[in-house]
Amino acid sequence: MSFNKCILVGNLTADPELKRSTSGVSVCSFNIAVNRKFNKDEVDFITIVAWRQQAEFVWRYFKKGQAILVCGQIQTRSYTDKQGNKRTAVEVVADE
Repeated sequence: MSFNKCILVGNLTADPELKRSTSGVSVCSFNIAVNRKFNKDEVDFITIVAWRQQAEFVWRYFKKGQAILVCGQIQTRSYTDKQGNKRTAVEVVADE
């Protein structure tokens, strides 16, 4: 049995971007800055991806600097950049 769920509270580092997939599905990517629990001077920047209704909601109602709570799953994916280097992306796919 496995369990992959995270809850993050942070502030948006920029306005969310809304795009459409090739099949026309809404997708919104944004980054949030999350302070660490024991050292408030340290910040982690987390990439969030929201799909469909959640994507439209975030894009419509949230702007740079606003606080946001995100529940989702951590996901990794591999890709090759323009220079031909293999890269790994870690992001949270939002459920709520």
